[in-house]
Amino acid sequence: MCIGATAARALKTVLQGILLSSEGICLFWYILGVVSSCREKLNSMNLLLYMAPIAVILLLPATLFMEDNVVGVTIELAKKDFTIVWLLLFNSCLSYFVNLTNFLVTKHTSALTLQVLGNAKGAVAVVVSILIFKNPVSVTGMLGYTLTVIGVILYSESKKRSKP
Repeated sequence: MCIGATAARALKTVLQGILLSSEGICLFWYILGVVSSCREKLNSMNLLLYMAPIAVILLLPATLFMEDNVVGVTIELAKKDFTIVWLLLFNSCLSYFVNLTNFLVTKHTSALTLQVLGNAKGAVAVVVSILIFKNPVSVTGMLGYTLTVIGVILYSESKKRSKP
């Protein structure tokens, strides 16, 4: 499952990088038969506009299937304490800005840079989790996080050296 999730995340990032480039969006519209040629780029806001409904179509059925009575539980929580509605709205806004930021990072750097940043974020989250919540980590886990950090450092150094 982890390998599949990583591969899917990488595929999504590469596709969004292609769609955010002028050549990628022209190819996309050409394949769909909408245009014969174009000169416009798809910006981050428009990409988010197109991807959000697809995410809802894919994730809503999965949520309803995998989460037992999620709608009923949410309604009951909202009846007891309306704060849950504000928390859900706040969470939705944060998700919007995370996706928009991901698209902007991809557009101004590359899909690979976004993947490396995602891996670094995961390693930082684990370290914070260990420090705050005292979560146990196996030797194998520590080795994996160490390799992740080393990879991020090597990628950063490589990017620095490749700039003129």
